[in-house]
Amino acid sequence: MGTEAGDGELAATLRRIERAAGTLATASVGRMDETLPWFRELPAEQRSWVMLVAQAGVRSLVEWLRSLPSSTDRGAGGVTDSPQEVSDEVFAAAPRALARSISLQQTVALIKVTIDVVEQQVPHLAAPGEERLLHEAVLKFSREIAFAAARVYARAAESRGSWDARLQALLVDALLRGDSPDVLASRAAALGWSDAPPVAVAVGRSPGGEVAAVLHTIYRVTRRLGLEMIGGVHGDRLVVVLGGVADPLAATEKLLAGFGPGPVVVGPAVPSLDSATDSARAALAGFRAAPAWPAAPRPVAAGDLLPERALAGDPEARRSLRQDVYAALVRAGGELLETLDAFFAAGGVLESTARTLFVHPNTVRYRLRRVADVTGFSPLTARDSFALRMALTIGRLDPSAPVGPGTGH
Repeated sequence: MGTEAGDGELAATLRRIERAAGTLATASVGRMDETLPWFRELPAEQRSWVMLVAQAGVRSLVEWLRSLPSSTDRGAGGVTDSPQEVSDEVFAAAPRALARSISLQQTVALIKVTIDVVEQQVPHLAAPGEERLLHEAVLKFSREIAFAAARVYARAAESRGSWDARLQALLVDALLRGDSPDVLASRAAALGWSDAPPVAVAVGRSPGGEVAAVLHTIYRVTRRLGLEMIGGVHGDRLVVVLGGVADPLAATEKLLAGFGPGPVVVGPAVPSLDSATDSARAALAGFRAAPAWPAAPRPVAAGDLLPERALAGDPEARRSLRQDVYAALVRAGGELLETLDAFFAAGGVLESTARTLFVHPNTVRYRLRRVADVTGFSPLTARDSFALRMALTIGRLDPSAPVGPGTGH
């Protein structure tokens, strides 16, 4: 049965390291200041955290050396490759905020500097005859301390990812409810949202699985595109808020791999997060109505689903068709409504429409082009014709619709 190093071999070396612990930590931080430019720029508070970790690291080295097996257990090969690990408690000396302030790569650089300082002091720290053994032990300790740092950062990332996912879900929920701008602003600020205009909301089916992983898939793509992103999973729906998106449809098309199967609907672009509720509501209404248009593109704009949304009971779609389409035709005056009615009655045949109206077919073509200019919908395409029919029906059924020449009332 082997003895502990602290009771026999390396005992004198351990006493020397314990006495030099403070000096080693101070020398390590001084070397960091000399060799790492980014370390010099850290605030004083964060530099003090690093000093605490360095001191805890030296103490951990002592404890780790005490736990080394004796030479009987090691055999002739020197330091064993036993599965002992450095406790993660070495990093408990500093607040968790340190993991957010300093990256894992930077932490590894700090560890390397500290180990270099200790290695250079081996001739002074080791008792006579124990230099090689201490040197080998320090090398193995450096590997174990790096593994411990990786575990700490992995847990911090997992915890932060879960927290961010919950916070994003709360923000998306506030958007859907139409909460006050102050509530939206405070939650968005906690997520680092810069509110780059314009803003748009996309809704599709969630692919399932861990919410943090779902959002991370979307986040990786938006980061490459240079966009802001906040997302949430509500039931089986994935809601993604995009900021700084000049072309919401094109951007969402690049995100399709992050959505589950089925339609993906994109709301209209709005100036800021404060008004993103309008975009979110349009996207959600479009998502509910999208199954009525099986041939819809993916993604599809919520505005292209106005007829289906109106049939599904979306009041905003009904208002848009009544005010932006039907009322626009009324305000335009002339014979646009009469021509549109005759065109639909003739099954979309120009010549038959012209005979009904006692005009030349070119006159009918001109009026139909005017309809497209006024409403944004062309009677000559099937989808737009469907929207125009819905607009005429809703406008004439709604008593609040304006009445003017050519309405037939």
